[in-house]
Parts: sequence; structure tokens; C-alpha cells
Amino acid sequence: MLRSATLILALIVVVTLGVRSVLREAPDPAIETALGAAGDNRAQLQKALDSCSDDERPGMEFLVANMPQADRETLSAEFLLGHVRAAYRTWADVPWRDAVPEEVFRNAVLPYANVNERRDTWRADFRDRYAQHVAGVTSPALAAAILNRTIFKQVGVVYSTERPKADQSPYESIDAGLASCTGLSILLVDACRSVGIPARFVGTPLWSDGSGNHSWVEIWDDGWHFTGAAEPTGDDLDRAWFVDRARTATREDPRHGIYAVSFRRTPLRYPLVWDSAFDDLSGVDVTDRYTSADEDVPSDHVRVRFRVLAPDSDERRAVSLVIEDADGAVVFEGRSKDERFDMNDDLTAVLRAGIQHVIRAPGCAGQSFTATEDGLVVTVRVADDSRDE
Repeated sequence: MLRSATLILALIVVVTLGVRSVLREAPDPAIETALGAAGDNRAQLQKALDSCSDDERPGMEFLVANMPQADRETLSAEFLLGHVRAAYRTWADVPWRDAVPEEVFRNAVLPYANVNERRDTWRADFRDRYAQHVAGVTSPALAAAILNRTIFKQVGVVYSTERPKADQSPYESIDAGLASCTGLSILLVDACRSVGIPARFVGTPLWSDGSGNHSWVEIWDDGWHFTGAAEPTGDDLDRAWFVDRARTATREDPRHGIYAVSFRRTPLRYPLVWDSAFDDLSGVDVTDRYTSADEDVPSDHVRVRFRVLAPDSDERRAVSLVIEDADGAVVFEGRSKDERFDMNDDLTAVLRAGIQHVIRAPGCAGQSFTATEDGLVVTVRVADDSRDE
């Protein structure tokens, strides 16, 4: 009996390991495409994938599948493993880990770079430098605010138009002691990511008044919040000198829009005004979040977000929506957001609370909902060929 039980246990272990091996080795088309495009550097990317742990593997696959082509051809396994291992070690201990979606972690903590700056091995070093400032802090927003008012003095970097170049890597800015808003933003984003704060690079190619471009930082804390790098506002985010200018941005003119960098590939190219030849950087359009800031909502109304998806996937679709009240009167018209926009940037309407409304859209015969609470998200699935061009 004991021998039989031992044999059964051994068989279970073998089968489990075999299934795990098959699952791990199943080819991912995105990974195969990335490896095929790596040329002579394929072996380095494959080594990075093979050398990481099971917990780290999804993150490494995300980086390999989405990294710019120049990185596929040049980055070493040592560089990638150093970043990924340090990121996961830090992430295991951050107090806000369970409150951050996995997609936000991969896209705003795990990446090793922001734009087209030199690729530096900064993560472990920055954690050693900056973790002391946020020890015991339980909010990523507060932690980011603390870093914004401490790290620039610590490393001796100040804003200056005399900086060597716009797109400085963090160590290039530290060595120079000078940086533009771009270099300062890169440094703050990397400092935040080093201690597990989700952060991303944001900017506009040109303010609508023609006064120039600008770059800043967004922090995830139950949604995205902005701050100017090396421009701290106490313990608060969502305060900056450029708020009024940002409100005049326009999505209709790409030169005057506001965009956030996305490491995950999207249909939208992030506009690098200092290097227009670099076109392998994805972004999301976040203009509407800045232009609709501080919108007054009547006490008997609530904000309702509309997310339009394909019939059998979570791919977002851009279609025209009409919202009617119970009497058939049109109370709102707008266009939903597709994959060019941030995943939390949905078409939003201010509607009367507690009454039933009906959605009219191409490929949707009429979907009813009740505006029950502020921030309600209504998902609409449309026919496969329904989208606005």
C-alpha cells in the first residue's frame, strides 16, 4: 500500500511538472515576433526569458514583446534580468501592491526606460538611494510627492536650459547637475519606479498658446495624478503651474494634445518633439482628462463612464454614442475612446442620478442602465464591424 501511494505521488509530481513545462514553453506569437526581429541579439533576449523565475516570466515577456526595435537589437540579458529581478523584489514589499492592477504594474513600474534616453542600469541603485525617504509610507501618491521634494536636492540636479541635451538619461542628468523638464521627468519617473511607485512620462508637443512644449509626470494612486518634476507642491499632486495651459489643450490638433508614454504598444505614436526621427514609442491620448478638470457636477447628477468593446474581446472601440432619458429625449452625445487612449480614459457624461437611460450606438440596438453612482462604468458591446473611422 505504501509503495502504491508513493508511486501515485511521484506520478502526480511528474504530470504537474510536465503540464507546467508545456504551459511555460507554449509559444506566444508576440514573443516569437519580437525574437525574430532581434536579429543577432535573439540569443540575449532568449537568455533573459529562460533565466527569469516563473513569477518574473510574465513581466519579462511583456518587456520583450513591447520594447522598441532598437532595444530588441541591443539590450543584453544581464541588463534586462537586472531590471526585472530588482523590480519584482521591490514589488513584493510595497504596501499598495494589491491596489494596483497588474497592467499598471507592467506598464508603469516594470519598464527600464521612458522615451529615447540612454538605457541606464538605475533600478537597484536608485532603490538604495531613495527607499529611505518613503519607508513606512502607505500611499503611492504621498510617496511620489516626498520623492519629488527630496531626490533632486540629494543628487544635485536643477532645471536649466544649459543642460547638455533634452533627452538625458537619469545618470546623464546627475553627472551634468542640469536637466530640462524632460530630463527631470525621466529622473523622477525612474526614482518612483525604483521603489515600486507606478509612474509614467507625460507631455505636450506645443502649448495651445504657442509657448513651447513641456513634460511632466503622472502617478497611479487609484487613478492617474500629475505633478511637475522638481516642482513639488507639498504632499499634494494634481497641482502645478501649467494647469491652466493644460485646460486649453485640444485633441483635434495633435500638436496641442497631451500624451502619456505607454511601454505597451498602442496604435498611437508618442510625439518626441526633440527627436522627430524616433517613431517607435507608443502613447495614449490623455487630453480630455486635463481639459475637463474640475468640472462642476450638480448635486442630483453623477458622472457615468462609457466603455465600448468588441463583441468577443476587451478591445476598445471608438463609436458615436447617444444617451436618451426615459422619455426618449437626447441628454448626451459623444464618441467613445479606443486603444489610442489610456485604459482609464473613458467617454464620460454627467447624467441625472437614479433614472433609467438608454444607449444608442452603431451595432447596439439599445442598452438600458440606471445612473446609480458617481463614477459608474457602463460597458457596451457592439457588432464586430462597428467602429468610427
